[in-house]
Amino acid sequence: MSSPAHPLSAPATRESQGIKPLRIGIFGFGTVGSSVARILAESKPEGLELTHVFNRGVARKRVDWTGGGVEWTEDYEAVLGSDVDVVVELVGGLDPAGTWVRRALESGKSVVTANKKLIAFHGVELERLAAAKGGHLKYGAAVAGGIPVIPGLEQGLAGDRIERLEGILNGTCNFILSKMEEGAEFAAVLAEAQAKGYAEADPTEDVGGFDARAKLAILMRLALRVEVNPEEIVPRSITSISAVDFSYAQYLGYTIRQVSRAQKRDGTVAATVGPMLVDQRSPLAWSRGTENMVIASGHYGGNVVFSGHGAGGHPTAVAVVSDLLALAHRSRRVEIPSAPAKLTAEFEVPHYIRFLVDDRPGIVAEITGSLARERINIRAIVQKPGFPQHALPFVVTVEPCRSSALHRALERIQTMECLLEPPLDLQMLE
Repeated sequence: MSSPAHPLSAPATRESQGIKPLRIGIFGFGTVGSSVARILAESKPEGLELTHVFNRGVARKRVDWTGGGVEWTEDYEAVLGSDVDVVVELVGGLDPAGTWVRRALESGKSVVTANKKLIAFHGVELERLAAAKGGHLKYGAAVAGGIPVIPGLEQGLAGDRIERLEGILNGTCNFILSKMEEGAEFAAVLAEAQAKGYAEADPTEDVGGFDARAKLAILMRLALRVEVNPEEIVPRSITSISAVDFSYAQYLGYTIRQVSRAQKRDGTVAATVGPMLVDQRSPLAWSRGTENMVIASGHYGGNVVFSGHGAGGHPTAVAVVSDLLALAHRSRRVEIPSAPAKLTAEFEVPHYIRFLVDDRPGIVAEITGSLARERINIRAIVQKPGFPQHALPFVVTVEPCRSSALHRALERIQTMECLLEPPLDLQMLE
């Protein structure tokens, strides 16, 4: 008589346990939606079954490789009223996507989404709605695409007390600035990014920092455990950066990246998004192309770096399918309490200030005098040769100072008649 098999030798499947696969309805069959369907069709993850695809003008989207059991429809009501277990929302934006997500949650369905704007502005409300109706809301793809930053914060770092976040959260800006670092001009690189599909025809959401600030607000809730209105984070555009800034940055041992940063210290929370000088030894300086990176600094565990492909159909789809698998296998997220917080933009860091002047005697003395009135110490004054006196760029770097103090000094400096344009002030990350 043979001995019974060891219970660990044959893991039970959902089917052997009599559990039906989760029925999946995809809203939006664009780049990410089609990639999600491709993974489901080719890899056939256990416990997941694609049953519905909703898209406007669905006939032009229809493909045969998803199999014959998928219902293609232009009627979102048909999907919401069906026996779908999970709605995968990949349309983006606040409306009508927000209406569809609420309807799905109110009916007891779970939702997986990559919609950073919706989660940034309404994530807390939607999570409460999901819990009240017995469903789940998962959004691992909403920040940094295929990089598991959100699961990492929710699970892997939940035992730490995160005090600071610094990250590159927008692949379009990273592509543009890393190309400019190699000598390209902004306009030419932006056109290339648009041709490759990295940037929209109107790139304001990316280059203006609005996309990154929505993602930062989400990370702040999970990492710093504070709820903030994304609109209180004032972004700065990368369009003010020129080739001369990269030249001076490299001379100083830095490069330039669009950085999202937030910190919680002594009961205050500060956050900002914009171009910053990054020390060439920092991991943030290593990020190239459309890569994303997040550095979470914990009180106990120190720095943890998340890095990888933050954009594109396949990487983002991996995050979506990972969320679906977590639901299928009844993985419970760690509940992270958060509370509303008053937000400032006050950081105490070194600054890079680039001036463009019609040169004359006494300019440096006036600038240093204005800085001294705010008790701001100068670190270095750098003037590279080869520029005409009537359009002379030079740089002043200052020791760590409060952002508000430097702002007051620059307001006085901007009244100088020799200035050809407002000074460019960038934080320096060391």
